[in-house]
Amino acid sequence: MLSGELYDALDPQLTDERIKARLLLKALNESREDDPEKRVDILKALIPQAGAGLWLQPPFYCDYGYNIQLGERVFFNFNCVVLDVMPVTIGSRTLFGPNVQIYTAMHPMDHKERATGLEFAKPITIGEDVWIGGSVVICPGVTIGDRSVIGAGSVVTKDIPADVVAAGNPCKVIRSLPQ
Repeated sequence: MLSGELYDALDPQLTDERIKARLLLKALNESREDDPEKRVDILKALIPQAGAGLWLQPPFYCDYGYNIQLGERVFFNFNCVVLDVMPVTIGSRTLFGPNVQIYTAMHPMDHKERATGLEFAKPITIGEDVWIGGSVVICPGVTIGDRSVIGAGSVVTKDIPADVVAAGNPCKVIRSLPQ
């Protein structure tokens, strides 16, 4: 799976790891606003590679959690989804609006190969100081450069360079940001 090769998502080890993540997600998503220590403990177990100051507003969903690598002071608003079959690397001080969806998982284009039930994935990298607007979809294999802004509702299908504003479906650079 982590090599980018075809894999069986129903493999018993992967199924067990997803169940562990689902149980942590259930605890996180049912946790109370007035018990931040409990949330911190759950997030440490779910996303062990998170930098200091992670602020994640439940509900939140992911496949495994351990493939999510976060810098310091990353913020996820309500209802974000990270399908972390491959590494999802996010730089410090990056902000996610509500309903952002990050997908590393892919299915074969050939229908016969797809019918086997095998799938594969591509990693996603998001730089530092990035702002991802609400309801953005980030597709497998994408890199978003440092300090860029992705407009709400965008579908990011290709790499976005640093220091730009990009938006649309498909997401395209609209303008450069001052340095």
